[in-house]
Amino acid sequence: MSGVSRHGRAAAAALIALVVAAGQGPHAQGHASLHTRAVHAKLDSRLRAQVDADGSAVRQVIVRAARGARGQVRAEVRALGGSLRREHALIDGLTVRLPERALAALASSPLVESISDDAGVAAGQFPDAGVLAQSTADAGGATAPERHLRDTLGLTGAWTGAGVGVAIVDSGLAPSADLAGRIRAFYDFTQGGIATAPYDAYGHGTHVASLVGGAGKATAAHEYEGVAPGVQFIGLKVLDAEGAGQTSNVIAAIEFATANKAALGIDVLNLSLGHRIYEAAATDPLVQAVEAASRAGIIVVVSAGNVGMNPDTGQVGYAGITSPGNAPSAITVGSVNTNQTVAHGDDRVADYSSRGPTWYDAYAKPDVVAPGHRLAASMPSTATLWQRYPTLQAEPGYLRLSGTSMATGVVSGVTALMVQAQRAEAAPGAPRLTSNAIKAALMFTAFPIRDEVGTALSPLVQGAGSINAAGAVQIAQAIDTTQPRGSSWFRAHLTPGSYSTSIGGETLLWSTAVVWGNAVVWGNTVNYHVEAWDDAVVWGNNDDAVVWGNNDDAVVWGNNDDAVVWGNAVVWGNAVVWGNSLLGTTDGTAVVWGNGTQANAQSVVWGNLAGQ
Repeated sequence: MSGVSRHGRAAAAALIALVVAAGQGPHAQGHASLHTRAVHAKLDSRLRAQVDADGSAVRQVIVRAARGARGQVRAEVRALGGSLRREHALIDGLTVRLPERALAALASSPLVESISDDAGVAAGQFPDAGVLAQSTADAGGATAPERHLRDTLGLTGAWTGAGVGVAIVDSGLAPSADLAGRIRAFYDFTQGGIATAPYDAYGHGTHVASLVGGAGKATAAHEYEGVAPGVQFIGLKVLDAEGAGQTSNVIAAIEFATANKAALGIDVLNLSLGHRIYEAAATDPLVQAVEAASRAGIIVVVSAGNVGMNPDTGQVGYAGITSPGNAPSAITVGSVNTNQTVAHGDDRVADYSSRGPTWYDAYAKPDVVAPGHRLAASMPSTATLWQRYPTLQAEPGYLRLSGTSMATGVVSGVTALMVQAQRAEAAPGAPRLTSNAIKAALMFTAFPIRDEVGTALSPLVQGAGSINAAGAVQIAQAIDTTQPRGSSWFRAHLTPGSYSTSIGGETLLWSTAVVWGNAVVWGNTVNYHVEAWDDAVVWGNNDDAVVWGNNDDAVVWGNNDDAVVWGNAVVWGNAVVWGNSLLGTTDGTAVVWGNGTQANAQSVVWGNLAGQ
């Protein structure tokens, strides 16, 4: 107990006494029940099974303290026999190791907001149902002609992302020819966040970075060039040689990026990783770290997850978004199969791409979808992925992978182009384009996707639609951030009549819609400088201060049985009904989902949903 204050020891003793006393006395049963519910409410779903355990097994958890109380909670942890592993000032949190039997006592503290398991995170989320299995299955047939990624995205201009910094929170970066000379800094959070020479034993981070902005130098035509080949990279390694890591290391990397945003020139943060959702976004420490980074002005792009398809039956499922894809202010990305063509009429949302709504909160996610299927990108020959999947090798030094991880890299690249374009057009000293405004522009310019018979896909499948890089860059150039609040901020060269983009001889209309919380807003949403685009505004916040013009309390789109109403409740055909209850509760009031069932292992609802 050395180093623990008398106050800390006394507080811990009182907490333990409270837990013991809760089960004693003439009215103990009722009080114990209330106490147990209060304790359980602070624990994520993975930890609740350990609340009543009396074993001595040690658990690593992330504790969020009340504002200003981190030091006191640290003392309580030590008094309960725990040890401190890391502090997270960004979220008022601590990563600690604690005996399972002490979880209830710690949760009883009024200074503790929540306790979450330090869950494992993985590149590609669930490889058995996602990126690698799907890629392997696709590798056996005839290979379609290569299509340059920038051509598929309609990028014909000179924008390269030069001067923009993209932080890759992943398995590392290998200094290949495609990234050489552009890795600005590299820190290894699997070793405590130390600065090291860049490396990538798994290969996933290098692949993602190459899609963001690889040079494609190993081929004469540069057909494997990334979206923004002029960006600078900051490598933040959090995953090991098997593509696995811990949530606490990811939070530490996000915290480091936020604190060193200016020093390292970080504009965009790419998170092509995640874990199952175990609690509401408001208490999820990884989500809260992402939200804090967004408020600090970093554009955070995250993968939706690869849990859209039942691996046993092949049936498409919903509510498979992974954390931190449920972060309201992040740009959450699903995956599109372009069928290796420039034309967009045959684009399909990949079956493995996770659909919304998010577990517990029922947020509408993903925000957009992007090419992410069978994309070739740089991969070191020593990497685990290169050696494990030889059938996916496209060219020497290039591996072909599929997944929302890849799509996320594409969107991070597009975002870098938008940042560069806005800076080039802006007057000296003009405010930058905010994270929220970037997200709105990506949605506004997206191309809505339809299925094989021409039926529009729901926002729970595609968000606002498939990424439109050329249109998004056009919007970024057009916005004049010096215009006063409430006024139009588009320059004269972008008008409502020009809301379309031509790619491969095909004219594609923009969605001109923004999914804001539980509402879809159409029209000239992005034309005006409104408070909603401020970084300090949490995406989806419907406070009166956020003005949307003619937005009603509920927005309706679709027709007849396919109609959807977003407000305090959602009705989707005859299949889904939910209201203010948390999606995923067990009281029978939260979800009514057609003939579907909950897949306990993955928190996904499989079944028939109108408007797939």
